[in-house]
Amino acid sequence: MYLDYFGLAEPPFTIAPAPRYLYMSQRHQEALAHLIYGVNGDGGFVLLTGEVGTGKTTICRSLLEQLPETCDVAYIFNPRLTVEELLTTLCVEFGIGVPPDNTSNKVFVDRINAHLLDLHARGRHAVLIIDEAQNLSADVLEQMRLLTNLETSERKLLRIILLGQPELAAMLARPELRQLAQRIVARYHLGPLTRTEVAAYIRHRLEVAGTQRPLFPSSVVGQVFRLSGGIPRIINIVCDRALLGAYVEGKERVDRATLARAAREAIGPPGSWRPGIRQAFAAGLLLLASGALAWAVYRQVPFASEAAIPHVAATSPAALLESLEWPADVLRSNSEAMAYAALFRAWGADYKGSDFCQQAAAQGLRCRSGRGGLDELRRLNRPAVLRLLDRQGQAFDATLVALASDSATLSVGGKTRTIALKSLATYWAGRYDLLWRAPPAVQGTLRPGDRGPAAAWLRARVAEMHGRKGDATAPPVFDDALVREIKQFQLDQGLIPDGCVGSQTLTRLVSVTDQTGPRLAGTGK
Repeated sequence: MYLDYFGLAEPPFTIAPAPRYLYMSQRHQEALAHLIYGVNGDGGFVLLTGEVGTGKTTICRSLLEQLPETCDVAYIFNPRLTVEELLTTLCVEFGIGVPPDNTSNKVFVDRINAHLLDLHARGRHAVLIIDEAQNLSADVLEQMRLLTNLETSERKLLRIILLGQPELAAMLARPELRQLAQRIVARYHLGPLTRTEVAAYIRHRLEVAGTQRPLFPSSVVGQVFRLSGGIPRIINIVCDRALLGAYVEGKERVDRATLARAAREAIGPPGSWRPGIRQAFAAGLLLLASGALAWAVYRQVPFASEAAIPHVAATSPAALLESLEWPADVLRSNSEAMAYAALFRAWGADYKGSDFCQQAAAQGLRCRSGRGGLDELRRLNRPAVLRLLDRQGQAFDATLVALASDSATLSVGGKTRTIALKSLATYWAGRYDLLWRAPPAVQGTLRPGDRGPAAAWLRARVAEMHGRKGDATAPPVFDDALVREIKQFQLDQGLIPDGCVGSQTLTRLVSVTDQTGPRLAGTGK
């Protein structure tokens, strides 16, 4: 309602985790550094705790974007599982074949161990991320500890990251869980934003939304800090309501009185939520849940928000959803090989049944494995192998070969199927593999200040992207001007604007500038 009034292109304080709005405070950067240290170490548990709404999901998103391509990730967003359900989920996430009627935990663990050893032999490693880990039972925590017993003489075969609220740390301090606690190799508690960070946070979100006007004066920012306790999610709720109030009252900016009224409407009177931060969420939890879910269904956000989509869609009448099952006349055990073969054929290459990434490298291609939504695949604009689950919970692979506004075309067991996107959401939780072709000059992450052929290539591609003619006399350096253009590109693409050209930014840049290779028909950039 207030966008045109304030000159905004979109709502700046949405509670949905839109990547381009991510603000990495010093605390967020420190938390991310702890997670990266744990992932790159010799194995064990990594613990990240923080109050609701402090940005743990933001940190997790940042971590996933920086993991190397040799890392396989399993992401569990609903940890209210039995031990058998945990092991089953791990097998599904890592693509481990298990007899369909198996109920033996030993069979699960043996298959997981064999898979992890195979990954290690191929120079890969596995990471398990569990969100809302404070909901884990003692039995499941003990089973996870036993999984970290899987090791070589050099390192653990499985890294486990636990994300949760402060009570998770208290739970792990119990005497009966001391063995697990001793295996935590890195831990960090993510606190709220400081007053200075709150000011930078509000300014950042307004700039991304399209304005540099000081809609929240300094004195009001201090009031936002006191009302929210520095919790980003509460800041968003209060600031959104305050902008609406200023619009209704015909004010050019938010004043203290408008903000106070907005806070009372959004999170209740001060006496109802002070002094504890958590009580501040009570009045807004239903709003948060319904708003995040609606945004997830519309935008198909990665991670927990997106993963909720299949459960929502599954409650719809069956007649409204198309069936997508593995062909009965084709061996399900061949699904992975058939999907990868179809993907390689799209690139005019051959898949010979060995390691996916090794096969790609041998034919001048690169592999990318990740989690995301259809919005991300539209941007990458390349065919991809999707890991799907049928209505019986059995996994199979299919190749996405075309993506239209309301439908997707897949190769499933050698047969072509076109299915509505709302139906696809009931089978797919966001995991994908794809191929892309990187320039030979770029071998690793490009950082500001880098020089040489890779920097020259980057300068030429950015110029091409903006319709400019490349300057052959320009020095081959990743200078400040080029950093600014890369940050803007990252914002436009919904990536963290860190100014570095890592795997994800490079993949997106190539998808925009390289018109060769197969593309998902019917999509834009």
